[in-house]
Amino acid sequence: MQEFIFGPMTTLEKRVESALAQAKGVRHLYRLDPPAPRPGEVTHLVVTAEPEMALERILCTVLEPERKEILLQPAGVEWDLLSWSYCQTWTADLPAFPAGSMVRYRFEAYPVAGNVPLPVDDGQIFTFLVGNPEPPAWSQEAIVYQVFPDRFHPGPGREWNQVQTLADIYGGTLRGIIANLDYITDLGFNCLWLNPFFPDKTHHGYHAEDYFQVNPRLGTLETIQELVDAAHARGLCVLLDFVANHWSSEHATFQEALVDPQSDYVNWYTWEQYPQEYKTFFGVRELPQVNLDYPGARNYMLKAADYWLREIGFDGYRLDYAPGPSLDFWAEFRAVCKAARPDAWLFGEVVVPPVDQLPYAGRLDGCLDFALAQMFREVFAFGSRPVAVLDSFLHLHEQYFPAYFSRPSFLDNHDMNRFLWLAKGDQRKLKLAALCQFTLAGPPVVYYGTEVGLSQEQDIVHDDGRHVMEASRLPMLWGADQDKELLRFYRQLIHFRRAHPVLVHGDRKTVHLDNPAGTYAYTRSDGRETILVALNLSGENRKLDIAGERLSLPAWSGDIREG
Repeated sequence: MQEFIFGPMTTLEKRVESALAQAKGVRHLYRLDPPAPRPGEVTHLVVTAEPEMALERILCTVLEPERKEILLQPAGVEWDLLSWSYCQTWTADLPAFPAGSMVRYRFEAYPVAGNVPLPVDDGQIFTFLVGNPEPPAWSQEAIVYQVFPDRFHPGPGREWNQVQTLADIYGGTLRGIIANLDYITDLGFNCLWLNPFFPDKTHHGYHAEDYFQVNPRLGTLETIQELVDAAHARGLCVLLDFVANHWSSEHATFQEALVDPQSDYVNWYTWEQYPQEYKTFFGVRELPQVNLDYPGARNYMLKAADYWLREIGFDGYRLDYAPGPSLDFWAEFRAVCKAARPDAWLFGEVVVPPVDQLPYAGRLDGCLDFALAQMFREVFAFGSRPVAVLDSFLHLHEQYFPAYFSRPSFLDNHDMNRFLWLAKGDQRKLKLAALCQFTLAGPPVVYYGTEVGLSQEQDIVHDDGRHVMEASRLPMLWGADQDKELLRFYRQLIHFRRAHPVLVHGDRKTVHLDNPAGTYAYTRSDGRETILVALNLSGENRKLDIAGERLSLPAWSGDIREG
């Protein structure tokens, strides 16, 4: 079996290629401090340039809310090892702006010899929304259950479909989710994340043909309204998995654009050679990329986002492939969503390094924590990283991001191998990873079925190099097929977190680390309460004396104690 995390930087070669590209030319790369300016805060801008780009001056032009020109000043020279050249840094400060300001600016870099300006980040216009970057208060204490509608439950009185391949329609429905809301709330979850339910021909819903309807095989608009209302009645917030970057080639606007070159819908897409070649999602011709910088396409997408929040009552969005659309789009998306629902929770699927996630601050509420997920899998499932690395990573990871940046944590999802599969069915490792996940600050997400031992029958990564994502999307286990002991463990863990807000808001401190023994412990404290978490990541029984507690930990186990 192999590790696979979907995204544009899955290999060392791709990471080097990206780093080299970022070192070339004149780059701003959304380096601003603070990352998400509040009303009254001055914003510090940074631009870097290669020595071959010997510059006389760099001009920042603020386009909105009112035009202003600001000269950047040279601020230092560094040697860049990867590009094997010097790099010059220029800086400037933008003035403070009032709340609600949509600030847009661009740069022009003038070489020493010549009056023709050089492009900065390919002439990109940069945008930020001035306001409060804090996520909604309720999201900080969210415990999220992710449901794949086609694979969760077929509905009362219905059976799963007979299928030939993993990509077939298994027959899950919205009615099946409604019938099992009590199951979800009994476990202690207070937030439900629904993968897409828009009309499309796939089992997964990411090939949407209409953003204002429901796939008939799943239900109707009335059914989704009933689901949202029933979830709210049980204290469950509901998130919709929203795809802004692309949709199905069967979408009516794309079909019209293909046959009518005079249609305005032609501008909704980016054509490399009309009508045969166009920008897509990772080369998938059935998924044309939407040109969200064109007003008509952007307005359509923003109208859809407003609709599900304002009219149906969803509480926020998990935003699929958020690096696709521009940050300018996300700034406006945030303004629209927060106007429709001020407490909407907006977090993105952004599979890029942490440094490239920071610009999403103040545009989204945060990003799914892929870096932490990878560490969980390497430490607990594969055992390829020692506990000292985990400890160091957690300290640095927690310091790196602003406190307000929401980082939902997870062990697995629908685009990667299930954790239990990577751990070769060893539930001790799953429980230990979950114990760590649920005692860190980020809102924990559980992928449906993980809590009852659902795994998979084959690896996502095949020997011929193909990636078959459906391998991790088997139908939910019910009744006697569920592992009741594992289910009981998850129920206790979830309710423990809900009963102890210190696990959300408290400070974390390492109180024990024995790398050779594979033991590790930390506390979460807020001045009123202290929780001790101890982990044994070894194949031997271990006895620990920590903070007055005598702990006996069997191999691959953990303990949690109230202080």
